[in-house]
Amino acid sequence: MALEWVVLGYAAGAEAVMVLLLTIPGLHGLRKGLAAVTKNLLKPFLSVVPFCLFLLMDIYWKYETRPSCESSESCTATEYLRHQKSMMKSERNALLIASALLFYWLLFSVTRLVVKIEELNQRVEKLKNQE
Repeated sequence: MALEWVVLGYAAGAEAVMVLLLTIPGLHGLRKGLAAVTKNLLKPFLSVVPFCLFLLMDIYWKYETRPSCESSESCTATEYLRHQKSMMKSERNALLIASALLFYWLLFSVTRLVVKIEELNQRVEKLKNQE
C-alpha cells in the first residue's frame, strides 16, 4: 500500500513544480513552452482525482474497521501505540490527498490563465500590426 502514497506524493510534487514554474516571474521566454507542455499534461494528471477518491475511501474503510482504543486502559500498550500510529498515518495521507487535489486545481487554473493571457497578447500584437 505504500507505493500508492509514493505515486500520489510524486504527482503532487510534479504539479507543485509546474505551478511554480508557470507563476515565477522572469520566465517569459519559457512560459509559452511550459504552458503548452502543462496543457498537454492536464488530461493525464486528471487521473489523480479518481485515484485520490479511491485512497480516501481506503482511509475511511481502515478507519471504520480498526479496533477502537480510546484509552490506554482498554487495550495493551502495543495496541494503543499501533492505534495512535495508524491515526497519524491516516491524517498524513488525508493531507497528501488534499494537497494533490489542490495542486491539480491550481495547475488547471493557472494554465488556463496563462493560455488566455498569451491569446490576448497575440490579439494585441495583431491589432498593433494592423494599424
